[in-house]
Amino acid sequence: MNRTQLSQLAVLAAVSEHRSFRAAAKELLVAPSAISHAISSLEESLGVRLLARTTRSVAPTEEGRLLLERLRPALEEIDIALEAVRDTRAKPAGNLRITAPRFASDLLLAPRLGDFLNLYPDITLEIANEDGFTDIVKEGFDAGIRLEESLEADMIAVKFSPHLTTVIAASPEYFERYPKPEHPRDLVHHRCIKRRFTNGSIYRWEFEKDGQELVVAVDGPLVVSEDRLALLAALNGAGLAYLFDMRVDAELASGSLVRVLEDWCAPYSGPFLYYPTRRQMRPALRAFIDFFRYAAA
Repeated sequence: MNRTQLSQLAVLAAVSEHRSFRAAAKELLVAPSAISHAISSLEESLGVRLLARTTRSVAPTEEGRLLLERLRPALEEIDIALEAVRDTRAKPAGNLRITAPRFASDLLLAPRLGDFLNLYPDITLEIANEDGFTDIVKEGFDAGIRLEESLEADMIAVKFSPHLTTVIAASPEYFERYPKPEHPRDLVHHRCIKRRFTNGSIYRWEFEKDGQELVVAVDGPLVVSEDRLALLAALNGAGLAYLFDMRVDAELASGSLVRVLEDWCAPYSGPFLYYPTRRQMRPALRAFIDFFRYAAA
C-alpha cells in the first residue's frame, strides 16, 4: 500500500460513515470533487466497486463493506496514535535524551533527579555521559550540557550552573614529598594527574591571573578519562589534580586535599544547556529546562 492509498482509504471511511460525498468533504476540509476523485482512483487501483452511488444516496457495496470492516481497527489505532501525540502538547511526557559530561551529571543533575522524575512521572529521562561537543540533532538528543567555550553558534544556550573555579590540589602526604608550587610553571617538576578526552587529546591545564593567561602541558604517571578517578587518585597521594571547586568542597574543608595556586584560578562561566530551536518545543524538554536552569539568588 502506498501513501496515496492510505489517504484514499480515509476518504472511503468518511464517505461510508456519512453516506454523503459532501458531508465527507466538509469533515476532511476538501472539495467534494476531490472526494469523488479519491474514491474513483481507489476503485480503479483495486479493480472493484466499493460504493454504490445514486443521485440521492451513497452506500458501501459488499466488497466495500468487507474492506471497511477490516480497515476500521487500523483507522482507530491511527486515531489513538494521533490523539496521543496531541496529548503530549499539553503535558510533559515521553522519552527525553540528554548528553552531558560526567561532572555535570554528578554535580548538577544527580542531586535533583529524584525530585524531577517524581514531579514528572510520565517522562523517561536518558542521560549519556560524553565529554566532547555532540551534534544533538544528528545523534538524536533533545539537548546537551557543555561549557560555553564548546557551544556552537547556532545553538540556544541556557545557563545551567553558577560560575566554576578550578582547584589544583593534592593530599597532605603528597606535599610531604614535594614542595608546593608557587607558579604554574613549577608544575613541570610535579607529578600531575593528566586527563584524556574522548577525542584522544590530553588536556593542558589553563590558568589566569590579572588578565594574564597561561597554558601548561603537565606531565605525570597517571592518565584518567574522568574527574572522579582523578579525585580518588589525588586523595591517595598519586599527584596533583585539576578539578572543579564543586567536586572538592568537602575534601578541602576536611583537609584531605590541600589547594595550591589559588590566585591563578579565576572563576568562569559554568556549563550551559543547549538545544537547537524554541519552535514547537516538546513539553518534556521545556519542563527539564525550567526545572534545572540556574537562577542566581
